[in-house]
Amino acid sequence: MRLQDCHNFHDFRRLARRRLPGPIFNYIDGAADDEVTLRRNATAFEACDLVPNVLCGVAEVDMSVTVMGQKLAMPVYCSPTALQRLFHHQGERAVAAAASKTGTMFGVSSLGTVSLEEARRIGQGPQVYQFYFHKDRGLNRAMMQRAKEAGVEAMMLTVDSITGGNRERDKRTGFSIPFRLNLAGITQFALKPAWAINYLTHERFALPQLDGHVDMGGGTMSISRYFTEMLDPALHWDDVGEWGGPFCLKGVMSVADAKRAVDIGCAGLVLSNHGGRQLDGSRTAFDQLAEIVDAVGDRIDVMMDGGVQRGTHVIKALSLGAKAVGLGRYYLFPLAAAGQAGVERALDLMRLEIERSMKLMGCKCVDELTRSNLRFR
Repeated sequence: MRLQDCHNFHDFRRLARRRLPGPIFNYIDGAADDEVTLRRNATAFEACDLVPNVLCGVAEVDMSVTVMGQKLAMPVYCSPTALQRLFHHQGERAVAAAASKTGTMFGVSSLGTVSLEEARRIGQGPQVYQFYFHKDRGLNRAMMQRAKEAGVEAMMLTVDSITGGNRERDKRTGFSIPFRLNLAGITQFALKPAWAINYLTHERFALPQLDGHVDMGGGTMSISRYFTEMLDPALHWDDVGEWGGPFCLKGVMSVADAKRAVDIGCAGLVLSNHGGRQLDGSRTAFDQLAEIVDAVGDRIDVMMDGGVQRGTHVIKALSLGAKAVGLGRYYLFPLAAAGQAGVERALDLMRLEIERSMKLMGCKCVDELTRSNLRFR
């Protein structure tokens, strides 16, 4: 199977599975507890039907949107995700370059494996910094100041990860960072020697945003310990807002929280259950979208992520009132499969699917996508 044989999310996932050791593939693919929310994220879109209009003269479409003051050439963006150089040695460099080439937004994670400064140099387009709130307030201030100096214009504070989810696939293989594999995990790595050669012949794995706090070489702190020991479970509304520029909250799901986000001056919010990786059994962002948009959509940029695998999924979310849609596994599997070339192909396919779907819906621009084009089963 080659990259040119990949035509959709499922193809990229299969290719990534062939190339990654089992523990790493399952880290991307897996979720919390029984993975109920993970499955529902994707199937939620199936209960919604599109009702197109015809004879609308749609020769060209404009799929651009503006989110938190940043213009995106298409209404999807690459959500910030952790540990990307573990999946492919290019990591965030590949994603930043592909997003910049496509003209859409890219996010760097606090647990990113390429520095904010380098990612900013690579991707000159819209960019956000995904931030975890730490017990050490001095560390929080230092990380935010560093992001400003790197030229990042918008902050994305993740609020649903004050502790790590129960990801049992990782427990079965002993997956952790630094590696603490059990026999089953070691065996799976041995079956994919090409990944090991690639990993060992490139620069040392590191977390530049957390230099001096999480030491991947010496094993000073594992990722699981990072979530349980360094992040602040007492994070409160009073702690939010120190950025001093446009910021959004990622992980908001209730109307009450959405209204509070507006009250404290958020420029945006991302409906998200963290890809099903935190609280299993939580509602899907797509199912909750209309309720949030009705409550605050005229005052704040509402975005969503979770389970998005097709351009038609994006069309449905936009029709409900989302300003843009975040992609996670959709670009991580192509990254693992083929680096920058994989991410570029995935984003190009998504762009074509959105363009085609808008034409078939009879819509020339995103603003013409409305709930009148939807019916729920």
